[in-house]
Amino acid sequence: MDLQALFSPQSVAVIGASATPGKIGHTVLKNMIDAGFPGRLIPVNPKGGEIEGLPAVTSVAELPRGLDLGVICIPRQFVLDSLRELAAIGARAAIVITAGFKEVGRSGYHLEQEMAGIAREHGMALLGPNCLGLIDTAARVNATFATGKPQPGSIAFFSQSGALCVAILDWAAGAGVGFSSFVSLGNKAVLDEADMLQWLGRDDKTRVILGYLENVQDGQTFLARATEVTRNKPVIMLKSGTTAAGARAASSHTGAIAGSDQAYGAAFHKAGIIRAERVSELFDLARAFATQPLPKGPNLAVVTNAGGPGILAADAAERSRLIMASLSPSTLDKLKAFLPAYASLYNPIDIIGDADAERFRKTLAAVAADEHVHSLLVVLAPTATADVEAIAKAVTRIARESGKPVFGCFMGSQGVVAGHSILMEAGVPVYQFPEPAIASIEALARYAEWRASPEPEWVEITRDLNEARRIIEEARRWGVREIVEFQAQELLRAYNLPTPQTRLARSSEEAATAAGEIGYPVVLKIASAQISHKSDVGGVAVGLKNLKEVLHAFTDITSRAQRMRPEAYIMGCLVQAMAPKGSREVIVGFKRDDQFGPLVMFGLGGIYVEVLKDISFRLAPLSLADARDMIREVRSYMLLKGFRGEPAVNFQALERIILTMSALAMDFPEIYEAEFNPVLAGEQGAIVADVRLSLSS
Repeated sequence: MDLQALFSPQSVAVIGASATPGKIGHTVLKNMIDAGFPGRLIPVNPKGGEIEGLPAVTSVAELPRGLDLGVICIPRQFVLDSLRELAAIGARAAIVITAGFKEVGRSGYHLEQEMAGIAREHGMALLGPNCLGLIDTAARVNATFATGKPQPGSIAFFSQSGALCVAILDWAAGAGVGFSSFVSLGNKAVLDEADMLQWLGRDDKTRVILGYLENVQDGQTFLARATEVTRNKPVIMLKSGTTAAGARAASSHTGAIAGSDQAYGAAFHKAGIIRAERVSELFDLARAFATQPLPKGPNLAVVTNAGGPGILAADAAERSRLIMASLSPSTLDKLKAFLPAYASLYNPIDIIGDADAERFRKTLAAVAADEHVHSLLVVLAPTATADVEAIAKAVTRIARESGKPVFGCFMGSQGVVAGHSILMEAGVPVYQFPEPAIASIEALARYAEWRASPEPEWVEITRDLNEARRIIEEARRWGVREIVEFQAQELLRAYNLPTPQTRLARSSEEAATAAGEIGYPVVLKIASAQISHKSDVGGVAVGLKNLKEVLHAFTDITSRAQRMRPEAYIMGCLVQAMAPKGSREVIVGFKRDDQFGPLVMFGLGGIYVEVLKDISFRLAPLSLADARDMIREVRSYMLLKGFRGEPAVNFQALERIILTMSALAMDFPEIYEAEFNPVLAGEQGAIVADVRLSLSS
């Protein structure tokens, strides 16, 4: 949708304009005037007359045909009629500031749906309802009821929360942060975050896009738009509703239903969106991306006049994906030529507490010129001998000349105020403590790495789709919601997945025969379509070494299952070959997220997934790189790689199983979730020992 009339209108009508200070209609009109709007500005008020020196019309019908933008700030019961009148005169865009729609319940929801229908029928770009409005500093538009106005800048911000918009505008005024555009989405009846991404991604005035999300209207469209934009400019998002309490709050605020936090994290990763965890981090990152070039690699150098703060910076870098750069011999020789003998030349470079501005300048020049250094952080403790202003000017000079990202960390408060001001004015991000500085540098490096990443490599998974479809359709005919046991084993074979030898035994004698054919030791598992979590009923016995143990285990497992789950139909037991010695249990699964589709999961089995939540996630479809990264992201990766003489598992076999799970999720939308648990991974390969699939109703 073309949003030119919304962001850069030539004519604007304020419907509900008021001459009474404090009313929203008065504030919106006054904000438009104070912004210096150069086009035609028309107040609409039933009393007519003059408001703020502008002649008012008494109704929307009196507005000129082809109006660009109508800003509606009247009581809810009059909004739809005014929107219809705007449509009748051919208005191209509207902002509905009025609240009382889907966020208040059923009646408001239906009014909002009707409003959206009017806008879509007439091709009108509609922002809101229940929103603060919109600001575009270049077009000198301030169609909001916020106090004050932001400075011009290269950062665009959109938010679903109007209250957060007000707070951030106030904060930005104090912090000297400027915006190209500032948008309150409200209830998103028509225009949503995907539309904002598309418009702002093409806006030459915008260098960085920020967003606050409570939910996403259309996950697939959002992903497509974000992926297109992030290849050219950074998108930084703050997502609320990440806890159970937060999700409940999001449900009642603007009618949003918060999605799975893991799915949002995976969606952001897939689209190259940088995720901020806090509002302060959102704007730390915004300033960094708006002012600094992208680094050519992860290597960081820290220059400081204080050992302790330098070590704190190094510790923070060690916890990140940054690397403390090793300086070249020629750089070390340059530093030795002028630094005191007791200075520390090895990164972090400590030039001692008596360092003056000239020592800082010469050190920074030498370090910035080193080809092994990709980013530079200057950590200053305000010692008695430090000329903070002169040092700040030295840092700005190096930042201007080096062509590399340069960050400041001037620690303290009163003693470094002047230095902070000089750096901010020169466009050098500056922080009070090392950790947020390191987080910002890391974000730049990760984004640069993502932008430079090659196109994904897709692996073709061979499978018999006709056979797989037959199995699923057969389950549906029987009214089965979960596919387990032999049906699930057949599905694994249709996807050419390796499984252990398995037999269904309906009696203890059949179990003994099956065990003899498979070869001891064996595993027995309860076989029942109604029991998907076998361990909950004690339905698994492992390491059975002889006939006596198999007979006893069969009787024990089946009788316990019948006692604990009397409603379940017990078919008997599955008899399976034991996994090779040294195998490690992992779990591979997916769950279909309502917003973004199949969310694939990988983790080590047992306590690692159940208690420690050591899991990685990606949205399907998965590339080969996705599967590799999922395995390497879990904290327990070293247990798979080999530990204390244990051989590494076969990673290629694991990757194939993860990719097969992705293919299964994409092939059959009717599968709501699936789980291979456990997958037994060893040096020679990996086998799927158990599987469960749930069909949607």
